[in-house]
Amino acid sequence: MSAAVDNRTEATQRVAVATSMPRGVTSWYRLRQVLHAMMIGSRPMILGYWAIMLIAFAVGGFIVQTVSGGTGYSTWDYGTQSPKYFSMAVGIMLAPAYLKLMVAQGVTRRMFSVASSIFLVGATVATALLWVLVYQVERVIYDWQGWAQAMENRHLFTSTSQVGMIFTEFFLLIVAHEAAGWLLGITFYRLGFWRGVLLLPLSVLPAAATEFLLVAEWLAEPLSRLSYDRPPLAVAVPAVAVVTALGLYAGYLLLRPMALKPAKG
Repeated sequence: MSAAVDNRTEATQRVAVATSMPRGVTSWYRLRQVLHAMMIGSRPMILGYWAIMLIAFAVGGFIVQTVSGGTGYSTWDYGTQSPKYFSMAVGIMLAPAYLKLMVAQGVTRRMFSVASSIFLVGATVATALLWVLVYQVERVIYDWQGWAQAMENRHLFTSTSQVGMIFTEFFLLIVAHEAAGWLLGITFYRLGFWRGVLLLPLSVLPAAATEFLLVAEWLAEPLSRLSYDRPPLAVAVPAVAVVTALGLYAGYLLLRPMALKPAKG
């Protein structure tokens, strides 16, 4: 009786997996292996980047603040641009670095696309959480030293105590830039240099749309001079999610018919 129940439970789990993932992605083990390979392969680059960022903006910023007696601004806030473009680079390298190897090992393009999307979203969550954490650590240190922590850039949040808004802003910006990088890497990898250049406006659309929908960080000031303001967040946030998801799906559609041999430029 117990064995029959166990068999029914396993069958139910298999059906749930098959219905919750795109058709053909039914092997959790293989999906985990693909994700593991992406994590191992990307780890040196990601850890090296964040080590430099933490030293330059967190440690270096504290030294600058100590020497100057407090500048009145958050040092960490000056580093908000770099993670977006680094995350775009992470998205760019996925297809050229892993696709040929994965397909040669029997991984379908559909599974590779799903694994890449999961990897990028996971990296986004980790980045946004790290950004929240460093802002909080900086706030504690600044309060202890009696320094002001004003924001140099415009954000969805007005104070570093607004943890939810900090996470939301950086999650949306990072994941949109990763989706744009994903499209850039695939278009250049499949179509070659010149056609990749021609498709640049479409490839960067997720990142560009997100910048104009959120109006945060460096772009906020130029847009404010044009009397342009962000739409309500109830509109902007779902719109960013839709544009990003479409960007990831467009990458899959480009990958699906692609041969293993990369196109010539």
